[in-house]
Amino acid sequence: MIAKVVTVVLGVFYSIGLFLICLYFTCPAFANYGSTLCKSSAEYHCYRIKHNETWAKLFPDGNERDLVMRINRMNTKLYPDLTIAIPNSDDTNIMDYSPLPIHIDPPGADAPGDQLIYISLQKQAFGAYNSDGNLVYWGPVSGARGYCPDIHRGCHTPLGHFSILWKEGPGCISSKYPVGEGGSPMPYCMHFHGGYALHGSYEVPGYNASHGCVRMFVNDARWLNQEFTEDGNTIVIINP
Repeated sequence: MIAKVVTVVLGVFYSIGLFLICLYFTCPAFANYGSTLCKSSAEYHCYRIKHNETWAKLFPDGNERDLVMRINRMNTKLYPDLTIAIPNSDDTNIMDYSPLPIHIDPPGADAPGDQLIYISLQKQAFGAYNSDGNLVYWGPVSGARGYCPDIHRGCHTPLGHFSILWKEGPGCISSKYPVGEGGSPMPYCMHFHGGYALHGSYEVPGYNASHGCVRMFVNDARWLNQEFTEDGNTIVIINP
């Protein structure tokens, strides 16, 4: 009887400890996009990472590696027992794997000529649409994590319709984070609402993890910043 009680008590403490760890440090495996995708779609199979495996070792071909990283919505280091999704097809055209529609109603209906960046936090993806409503590019994103322990409160990515207000180049940094210091890299930032921005990051982990900005792969942010967006003339729509 005593042994059973001790086992139950230890189990409770373990659960509480695991909850606190996940709350303050985020459990990568809990919300990994790829592990959910490969279990829910016949187009992919699940692969569990082994010790010392890296993106480059698993996918020596750069195009294939880029595709699989996009599918899994992550550019962070792999670690043992992480589950990722790998497509069953040999097709490496990233546009064929878009989670967003290839065509929408032209974004310039109210303001002709405007282009659109559409962001789905649930699908952890952005789509760049031209003035005709055609998808020309897509990529992974990571929005707000919901609760940020360093500021001791909830943190959320603004939802709604915005526009690119101003943008900076590769040297863009945060004036607020880390808390009390600032200086966190935000390469190719594109501000759309107050201090919130779309920006490049090497910490797109396959789940929503930011303070509220929208993280993107650095190359994607560079492309949007330098080749797609225009200050005040690019619409940004962010949906849950």
